[in-house]
Amino acid sequence: MDKLTQIEAFVTAVEKGSLARAALAQGITPAMVGRRIDALEQRLGAKLLHRTTRQLTLTEQGTVFLDDCRKLLGDLDSAEQNISEGRHKATGHLIVSAPASFGRQHVAPHASVFMAANPDVRISFNLTDLVIDLAREGYDMGIRIGGAIDPNFVAIKLASNRRVVCATPNYLQRHGTPQTLEDLALHNCLAFNLQGGQQRGWYFQKDGKPVTIKVHGNLDCNDGELLYRWASEGLGLAWRSTWEIQSQLAAGSLITVLDNYALPDYNIMAVYPQQRHVPAKIRFFIDTLKSLYAQPGYWTQKS
Repeated sequence: MDKLTQIEAFVTAVEKGSLARAALAQGITPAMVGRRIDALEQRLGAKLLHRTTRQLTLTEQGTVFLDDCRKLLGDLDSAEQNISEGRHKATGHLIVSAPASFGRQHVAPHASVFMAANPDVRISFNLTDLVIDLAREGYDMGIRIGGAIDPNFVAIKLASNRRVVCATPNYLQRHGTPQTLEDLALHNCLAFNLQGGQQRGWYFQKDGKPVTIKVHGNLDCNDGELLYRWASEGLGLAWRSTWEIQSQLAAGSLITVLDNYALPDYNIMAVYPQQRHVPAKIRFFIDTLKSLYAQPGYWTQKS
């Protein structure tokens, strides 16, 4: 018999004025109400009620204890109500991590839509290409584009994505269109670099197996938007995500090459730590992004 049921039996009996009426309110027998109060008094080592067949009378200690019990039950009800409301109404501070360029173009700009519908939420964004330990750093959720997801996290698909090699029509007219992965050695490849200028390889699929190609060119950097800009200016080939260049592909200002070697589609995901009750602020923000991304023509709009 737990402490809470004993306290509830005691308070209900006092408020209803009899064990019988308390039993009716709680859906149990009067004898069960009596046993719970007996157990409470025995555990406390104090007499709380004088009971007769006609009435219940509080002892001095019972009167003091009753006030404390009412406050305890009231606080419990309030806590449960707050949790329940939190599952249906978005409130509080939402802290979100997202890749820098994607976050600037496709996450942070939608905060106004979300907050118009959820005015009691405050949002903080951390836009970085570093992989953040969400739980350790205190983030509510993050946006991930491909990659492995920690099994302790929930991943929700927001949209599909693919990595493609692309260039302007003018660049391809001047330098030719690569037909094989080996042809990349003949082209100016605009590569992403790591700290210290070390270039990261480009990943493809050949004969059903993943391969990494080391590329070379006269320009590299650690900023995806700058690589996209250089490619758009016709300075070379770039290996970019379709979420970033879809509008240019649709307009024909960028053209993909080596499509037969492209990796399969992978997901843009919202991730958050596993928890029994997911706060409404997280669920509603994810739903907002999913809804916007699913709109016809969203990815082909000019960013």
